[in-house]
Amino acid sequence: MNAWNAAESADFRGPLDVTRAATAVLDAHGRVIGWSPAAERLLGYSSRDIIGRHVDTFLPPGPVSAGQPPPVQMSGSEARTARHRDGRLLRVATTTCPLAATGDDADTEPARVLVAAELDGLRVWEARQSMLHGLATQSPLGLAIYDTDMRLTWFNATYGREVGLPLRAFLGKRADELYPTGEFVTEGYPTTLRAVMRHVLSTGESILDLHFVGYLPTDPGTEHVWSCSYYRLQDADGRVLGVCEDAFDITDRYRAQRRLNLLVEAGGRIGTTLDMAVTAREITEVAVPDFAAAVTVDLVQAVLEGEEPDPAIGTVPALVRVASRSAPESGDDAAGSGDDTARSGDETEPDGPPPTPYRVDYPPGSLQYRSLSSGGMVREESTMVVPMRAGGTLLGLVTFVRGEHPSVFDSGEIDLADELVTRTAVCLDNARRFTREHTAALTLQRNLLPQHLPTQSAVDLAYRYLPSDNRAGVGGDWFDVIGLSGTRVGLVVGDVVGHGLQAAATMGRLRTTVRALATLDLAPDELLSRLDDVVGQSAQEQAIALGPDGGPGGGPNEDAATGVTCLYAVYDPVSRRCTMARAGHLPPAIVDPEGGLYFPDLPPGPPLGLGGLPFESLEIELPVGSLVALFTDGLVEARDRDIDVGLATLGRVLGDHRRPLEELCDHALEELLPDGTAPDDSALLLVRTRELDTRQVAAWELPAEPAAVGKARELATGQLRTWDLEELSYATELAVSELVTNAVRHAAGPLHLRLLRDLTLLTEVSDTGHTSPHLRHSASDDEGGRGLFIVAQLVQRWGTRYTPYGKTIWTEQAFPPHYPGAPRPVG
Repeated sequence: MNAWNAAESADFRGPLDVTRAATAVLDAHGRVIGWSPAAERLLGYSSRDIIGRHVDTFLPPGPVSAGQPPPVQMSGSEARTARHRDGRLLRVATTTCPLAATGDDADTEPARVLVAAELDGLRVWEARQSMLHGLATQSPLGLAIYDTDMRLTWFNATYGREVGLPLRAFLGKRADELYPTGEFVTEGYPTTLRAVMRHVLSTGESILDLHFVGYLPTDPGTEHVWSCSYYRLQDADGRVLGVCEDAFDITDRYRAQRRLNLLVEAGGRIGTTLDMAVTAREITEVAVPDFAAAVTVDLVQAVLEGEEPDPAIGTVPALVRVASRSAPESGDDAAGSGDDTARSGDETEPDGPPPTPYRVDYPPGSLQYRSLSSGGMVREESTMVVPMRAGGTLLGLVTFVRGEHPSVFDSGEIDLADELVTRTAVCLDNARRFTREHTAALTLQRNLLPQHLPTQSAVDLAYRYLPSDNRAGVGGDWFDVIGLSGTRVGLVVGDVVGHGLQAAATMGRLRTTVRALATLDLAPDELLSRLDDVVGQSAQEQAIALGPDGGPGGGPNEDAATGVTCLYAVYDPVSRRCTMARAGHLPPAIVDPEGGLYFPDLPPGPPLGLGGLPFESLEIELPVGSLVALFTDGLVEARDRDIDVGLATLGRVLGDHRRPLEELCDHALEELLPDGTAPDDSALLLVRTRELDTRQVAAWELPAEPAAVGKARELATGQLRTWDLEELSYATELAVSELVTNAVRHAAGPLHLRLLRDLTLLTEVSDTGHTSPHLRHSASDDEGGRGLFIVAQLVQRWGTRYTPYGKTIWTEQAFPPHYPGAPRPVG
């Protein structure tokens, strides 16, 4: 507006308006009788020069010279060529109007007024008029003018078509009355219409392309988005008249962009874990509030348990609500008409805790029931139910609900919902398959790990096992406590490389093998050597079976046991000696009764299955009350923590060694795994050593001669009388006679007889021989060979263990039912 001069800005009548155009008054004969100052400025003739002359003087009737255009009729005017006083030719627009005759001249031909203006100026004015007319009637922009009180005073045709009512229906209303629930969503600007207009009126600053989200006054159910611009209106003197708003409906473009943004967001936020409940929550977090006011996710119960659901369409499976979310202002129950057997309408607002999964049933006729029956999407008004499918199998349902301004889901939104649900279904199916394998592996591992370790006289014990929390799930760590002959105890801890079913199965195989080898009473180094041979042989057999190309995938497929680490220790509560060996495993931590911590200098040995290096044992004496900790590296090593730091932390925890073992286990996990999870499996076995009281042990040395048999019987029965175990005398005499007789016949050097009163009665005969007796059935005509068979029928267990100096044959008998039992070993 500042480009126009004052007269033009104040008058829309144009250049031919008589108040400012060049005017000449002509009499009936065409002579000039009146001349305006504007005419003098335009044509150069003063009134003194032109009055009385004919109009042809400055406005020839036809072409003045060759090449001049003829007169052109325009809307209400005529384009002609005029002659300036200096001879120049001007293109002008002219129009004439008669003057009414009065008095005596009423019957004569009336005079005329000739109005002229420069043709270019008229055309500019007409172009401006055309533009204003187009803005008012044809512009795709909705234009509205508000006064300084922000009340509506005018709008154009497009605005009127959008609101659907004439101007008089809204005239004088404030902007916030027309759009009370709308708001601007462009960052950095006020959110309300009133605030934006006030800012423009007060500062004069124009604001462009603000996105306004709201509802038309005549259609409160359909959300629209407009791109709005605001600028202040003022007159030529700078007086503020109001504010002009131009708005363009960009709802379709906005929704398309929002759909694209949602898909991009969904790609990064859905399926971040292999937890089905988390994945279900993720789609609700993506969809609320940008796509729907409330969303629920119901999974088929079998899917949640990791099972393969029934693929048949038309069946109505049991559903479990695993996730729900609604916008803070929304009170809608996204479950529709569902009948929740556990609770109803339990919605989770943003930042609220996730709901506990519960059963939900939908009655016949509900949208969800119809979707389950048909296997397809069902939509009704502001609610849409989309089935989740993977490979044609139904996994569950997702229900989308609009808020307090419900609107029908359009085709683009239906496609978006289908895409969101499809992505979620793929992630859920992956999570379901993982859950199935994880559950199987965890069940296998827990069944293979000791659930309740038997009471041992040699040690007090406590343990903890924490499966890893990474995507692979469970792993192959294990521990074990094995009761051995002579009241000794075997302590085992091991770590299988990898995770999952294969690692768990390998762990079970190795644990079983260790227990089998331990019952042979092998020394720790020999046991690890045998175990190494088993692992190496298994790997070799697998390699031969698979061939040079490896497994089904075409690559190498090593035995999962290759590279396993293991620590095996044997503690004898009679001698208080502990013998241990390790295969690539961390050494144990030992705290003596005075609180001194050390890690024994135990030769490391290679991991199992690698071969090439021998295993070495270390024997140490453990005072009564010593604390021994066996553990896997997952307990002390982490991605953000060096293993030395973990070992130091464990040592600090064990320093409080007088605390109960259960408390020490809990304290260790709190310090080393504060969040309750571990990147790798973690196993911890704590034992506190004991010793057998001298009153529980009786031992004698006998010569290797026949007379020693009677002496051994006499010594054994006497000791049983001292222990009030005469009821076991008969079986004990037979066992001692048979074992000592065999030793005298087949071995040399002194013999040793030892009775141990522990949880059972143990009888041991040791000699220098290395040949083990064999249990056999004697024929009716055999003169011998029945003694050991008879002994085996009278005792609970019997066996042989080898030492560097020979062997020991032992038997074990249960106490009589009424026997009070042996005193607890000293600890």
